Amino acid sequence: MPISPSRRRFLLGSVAVTGLTGCLGSSGRPEPVALTDPSSCDQCGMVITQQPGPSGQTYYQEHSPEGHDPPARFCSAVCAFRHRFATENQGWTPQVTYLTDYASVDYRIDEADGTPVISAHLEAEYFASTDGLDVVTGAEIEGAMGPALVPFSDSDQAETFASEHGGNVIAAESVSRELVARQ
Repeated sequence: MPISPSRRRFLLGSVAVTGLTGCLGSSGRPEPVALTDPSSCDQCGMVITQQPGPSGQTYYQEHSPEGHDPPARFCSAVCAFRHRFATENQGWTPQVTYLTDYASVDYRIDEADGTPVISAHLEAEYFASTDGLDVVTGAEIEGAMGPALVPFSDSDQAETFASEHGGNVIAAESVSRELVARQ
């Protein structure tokens, strides 16, 4: 039995919405991607897989990074915020920024030339939206760009990290241009 044109549009529309929901996730926004390929940071140009510490990615409304599909990719949380602030000055609006969630990983702190450096975790499932993260600032821990901003989805874990390694805990969405400039 032939399918009517209106039924065909309904079926095609349902398939498109279902496919889009898979890409956007249940929240209606794009999901994080793994940063395990040898791509460069969209802020500083360093190869992400070669860097320690928290990394990030941002999807923008109506804008895309140059040279590749979204999201914009970053070797550090510091670069993610620097890029967001710089592109906001150009009229870009972030849709969502994801940072490594250290509450979801078994991280290590290693010594590199006498400096404590936190491990990187680049798989998609280790990223969380900044709207649900606290960030430890001013800790005696380094990442790709020097002093790391270390994100946690669990406030208690962030407080424990800060008590063990120094620093202060703030909401990730409260990270300011001034704080990032001091990093």
